[in-house]
Amino acid sequence: MSGAYRLVPSALAVWAVALTGLYWGWPAAVFGGVVACCVGGLAWWRGWWCRAAVVALLVCASAASGWIGLRLHSSATHPLREAAERATPTTMSVEVSAHPRGLVSVGFGGRQAQINQVLIEADLRWAKVGTEVVEQGGDVLLMAPAQRWNDLLPGQSLQATGVLAPARPGELTVAVLRVRGPPEGLEPASMWQRGAESLRQGLRRSCAVLDAEPAGLLPGLVVGDTSALPQRVTEEFRVAGLSHLTAVSGANVAIVCGAALLLLRALRLGPRVRGGGALVVLVGFVILTGPDPSVLRAAVMGAVGLLALVLGRERSGLPALATTVIGLLLYDPSLGKHAGFALSVLATGALVALAPRWVARLRKRGLPEGIAEALAVPVAASLVTEPVLAGLSGQVSLVTVAANMLAEPAVAPATLLGVLATVLTPLHQGVGEFLVRLAGPETSWLITVGRWASAVPGATIGWPGGWGGGLLLAGTLAGAVVLLRLRRFRVLLAAVLIGVLVVLVPVGAVSPGWPAAGWGVVSCDVGQGDAAVLATAEPDRAVLVDTGPDPAPIAECLRRLGVGTIPLVILSHLHADHIGGLGAVLAEHAVGAVAVGPLKQPSWAWEEVARQTRAAGVPLVELEAGDRLDWPGLAVEVLGPHRLGQWASSGDPGSLINDASLVLRATTSVGRVLLTGDVEFAGQAALLADRADLSADVLKVPHHGSRYSLPKFLAAVRPRVALISVGAGNRYGHPNQPVIDLLAGQGALVLRTDQAGDTAVLTGARVVRRGDPRGPPRH
Repeated sequence: MSGAYRLVPSALAVWAVALTGLYWGWPAAVFGGVVACCVGGLAWWRGWWCRAAVVALLVCASAASGWIGLRLHSSATHPLREAAERATPTTMSVEVSAHPRGLVSVGFGGRQAQINQVLIEADLRWAKVGTEVVEQGGDVLLMAPAQRWNDLLPGQSLQATGVLAPARPGELTVAVLRVRGPPEGLEPASMWQRGAESLRQGLRRSCAVLDAEPAGLLPGLVVGDTSALPQRVTEEFRVAGLSHLTAVSGANVAIVCGAALLLLRALRLGPRVRGGGALVVLVGFVILTGPDPSVLRAAVMGAVGLLALVLGRERSGLPALATTVIGLLLYDPSLGKHAGFALSVLATGALVALAPRWVARLRKRGLPEGIAEALAVPVAASLVTEPVLAGLSGQVSLVTVAANMLAEPAVAPATLLGVLATVLTPLHQGVGEFLVRLAGPETSWLITVGRWASAVPGATIGWPGGWGGGLLLAGTLAGAVVLLRLRRFRVLLAAVLIGVLVVLVPVGAVSPGWPAAGWGVVSCDVGQGDAAVLATAEPDRAVLVDTGPDPAPIAECLRRLGVGTIPLVILSHLHADHIGGLGAVLAEHAVGAVAVGPLKQPSWAWEEVARQTRAAGVPLVELEAGDRLDWPGLAVEVLGPHRLGQWASSGDPGSLINDASLVLRATTSVGRVLLTGDVEFAGQAALLADRADLSADVLKVPHHGSRYSLPKFLAAVRPRVALISVGAGNRYGHPNQPVIDLLAGQGALVLRTDQAGDTAVLTGARVVRRGDPRGPPRH
């Protein structure tokens, strides 16, 4: 065995011991170590490997078996585990070990999408369970209100009181404490942590000079702070395979330390001074970002990649990587099943083992070194990490390599400018803002790449998830690499790949007949929310009613329909699941105006809509009952709300806002369409009392098909097609089965976006369902 690979079997053995222990308990970890030692003994006897590799395997496997087994046994028998099964009230004294992680609640109704709770990893000092005091340490997890706990820093000690809950299986965490009150006995963080937090706050202040999306992305590039990153960018980066940019990774460390090395080399300093300087920069960067486990892992992995880059050969990189894997798993065995750890190891391994060889081969074929590296590095990293990502998501991204190649030139400048802005902002705010402005074009380019890549038809294709899917893709890629080495199979493999790209990808990406020719109204699949598109006689112009809860789904729906100009966006009412995507619509389309109803509640939503329209330079107008709007091929009448003041003086605030929804009757090329917002009993009764003509060919069922629908109201509409905009697996019980049965009993074809996806209605009440693989059903 080559010297560069001698420690690889040892690292794999330690990883296997950790995995078996995490999934099947501490006896499995001990058994796994025994099996690894037996494999090492057999390798010694048969002479498969050199003796140094076998000795390393025996030592590492034995140490891992004993140490990891002991750690898992201690966690499994911890006294708090039994108390957690009984949901026992407990008081703990802990030391915070990582920055709080925010849990984003999805906006719905009058509740704004925001971080309501945080998860805090901590080291247990002692716990008081009833009258019993537990002094045995361990890893615990606190789930606490964000308002009082989000500003905690690593190293702070405190006491917390709450109710115990069991930890997830396969983790070293012994229990979860659900906290309601504020932290008690809070001790200040160290000077280093307070200084680092001050620098991070300075960066956030300086980023205010940029637009919202670049301002949210730059702190993520620099220190992994994604608290201000819009959800739309997060989703687009996930589809494009760029999510690693918004978390501190080994690449960040290599960029920062590599810049330090280049600067010190330009100053003609010796190798030892350069190495020491890079080490100081590395320590400072870890302090700046925070000593979270993921950051420490990234620092170690980045240092390994930097070592390989400096030495220019894999012989030093692979042993260092294997040693790092062994050390990290012994320090924290739970890393063995973390996807982030696997991705870091695989990506770094590709950097030190595959990329240098591929760069050398490309240079032999005449490519310049810079272009060769730009091609080899992202391709190698993407190939080795894609099986893990496919297993996690059940999808394979076909744009990851291209997106990373396009993004790579902007990552380093944006990161370095962001780091400089972070360090210099406390000295002079203007200097920090100037550096942030210089980083603005780079971050905007990254957002553009992510948006472009995620919008490519067939950007992802379905793939089996879990371990099986990951191993299947790994085997497929390995087989393809082997075949590529054989000249006779290259043409065959190329033909197969072309067939997949030309046939399978379009079939999976575009449903038959979409966008449907001659559509008059489309109910967009935006999750648990509403968004309906009304066609005009002009191909690329349409009126939009509501925008759903998030920016990405409505942007994708409009893009698929080919809508370019929106003369009017109508917000039926100001609940979060109807206005959340407005920012994306205003950013990507020529919008003539935004219209709202008479009730400007909740106040936070009204302020947000006013702010977004003002920033986009789009007029904000109010509609009332009796208004009529006309475009070529489309007319919209406002039927309600009437007599708002008579019934809006009492009752539940959420229901009052729902009943104040704009109710629209649209005359389209496919017939009459009734759009009802979220009107409930009172709003529907008011419409019936007005004796308005509610009959329609198509009904947008009120309030996501909830139980708050009057049978008389549905009978008055008597639609041929009933569209229910609803999110899959929502916790509100939408849609209500009796309402569905009532509509079906009247002869309506009931269609749900959680089952059919985007749904278009054509002339003659025919429908096309984009999400139905069986093709366009007719009615």
